[in-house]
Amino acid sequence: MVVVSEMSKDELFVWVVDLLSEMFELEKSTLTLESNLYADLDIDSIDAVDLAVRLKQMTGLRLQPEVFKQIRTIGDVIEALTGLKPE
Repeated sequence: MVVVSEMSKDELFVWVVDLLSEMFELEKSTLTLESNLYADLDIDSIDAVDLAVRLKQMTGLRLQPEVFKQIRTIGDVIEALTGLKPE
């Protein structure tokens, strides 16, 4: 289990980039905090749901639907994860 609360934002960024690279076969070196999941990375809504499910499996934390809908960039994913509390 990944303990998000014990990670710095830089560590979280590396972890999220690794996860996105693994899940969607993306080149890590091209990913930045500003990378748009939909426009830049070609992640569709089904992929986004898969990402949310994987994040919950790996962290034990669930993104609320209203937060999930606001996520657009890798930076948004990191901000959402840092704001989560264990259920």
